[in-house]
Amino acid sequence: MGLGLLFPGQGAQHAQMLSWLEGTTAAAPAMASLVRQIGPDWRVRAADPQWLHANSIAQPLLAGVSLAAWQAVARQLPVPVAIAGYSVGEIAAFSAAGMYDVDTALDLAARRAEAMNAAARGHDGGLLSVQGPGAEALTAAHSGMKLAIRISPEHVIVGGLTSELSSAAALWTAAGFRCKQLPIAVASHTPWMADAAHAFARHLATLALKPPAVAVISNFTGMPSRQLQGLRSALSGQIAATIRWDDCLDSLAERGVRCVLEVGPGTALAAMWRERYPEIPARSADEFRSASGLVEWVLQRLA
Repeated sequence: MGLGLLFPGQGAQHAQMLSWLEGTTAAAPAMASLVRQIGPDWRVRAADPQWLHANSIAQPLLAGVSLAAWQAVARQLPVPVAIAGYSVGEIAAFSAAGMYDVDTALDLAARRAEAMNAAARGHDGGLLSVQGPGAEALTAAHSGMKLAIRISPEHVIVGGLTSELSSAAALWTAAGFRCKQLPIAVASHTPWMADAAHAFARHLATLALKPPAVAVISNFTGMPSRQLQGLRSALSGQIAATIRWDDCLDSLAERGVRCVLEVGPGTALAAMWRERYPEIPARSADEFRSASGLVEWVLQRLA
C-alpha cells in the first residue's frame, strides 16, 4: 500500500505550468537539461500555442518538466509502488523508474517526435476525443479511423486523417456525443505511426537501459513489469498501437495504492483516476504552489 505515479502526455502543457519549479533547488538538474534541449526562453515562448504544441517541442518539454517535478519531491517521498505514463509520458515514467537519466529521456522524447513527424509526412492526421455512452463501439464502427487511446467504454480517443475526424466529429456531436479535436498534428497510437515505431525501436536497441527499480505499467499491455526487454519493446510499440489506459489505471489500483500523484503539468490524469477510483485520492503536481505543499499532501494521505 503506497504511492502511485502518473506522468501526463501531450496536451497537458501550458505556459504557467508548475511555476514553482525554477525556485526549487532539487529540480535544477532536470531544468538545466530542459534548457539545453529547447532553449532558455521556453517559458516566454510557451505563450505561443503553435510553438507549445509542435511535436518537436511538446514531447521533450513534457518529459523535462515532469521529471523536474519528480526530482523536486522524490527524496522526500516514499518509493512509489508503481509508475505509469500516458503516451509520451511513458518516457518520463521509465526515467523515474531508473531505466535512464533525464538527459536520455529528453533526447528520446525529441527523437520520438522526429520519428512521428517523419511518419506523418504525406497525410494530415490528428486525434479526436469522443465522450458519451457507447463511444468505443460508435468509433469502432467507423472504418476511416482507429482507436488510439481507450480511457473507458464511454471515453476514447481516435486517430485518423483530419478530414475524416472533422466529418465524424460533426456527425457524432449532432448525435449527442462530446467531441474535441486535440492539439496534436499526427495520428498517434495508430497504424499510421508504424514507421515511427520501427525507427524508435531501432534507436532504443542501441541504448544500454537499466532494469527498472519500480514496476512500470505499460501502455502497450496495460500490465506492470520489471522486465527490461519487454518494456523496451513496449515503449516503441505503443507509438503505433492503442494505449490501454483503462487497463493501466486498473493495474495501478491493483497494486494497492493509497494515493496517486500526477507528476507534471495539467490535471487530466488525476481527474481520470478520480472518476474511476473516487475512493482513492489523486491530485496533480500542477495544483500545488510549492514542492513542500505537494509533499505534505502525499505524506498526509499515506499516514
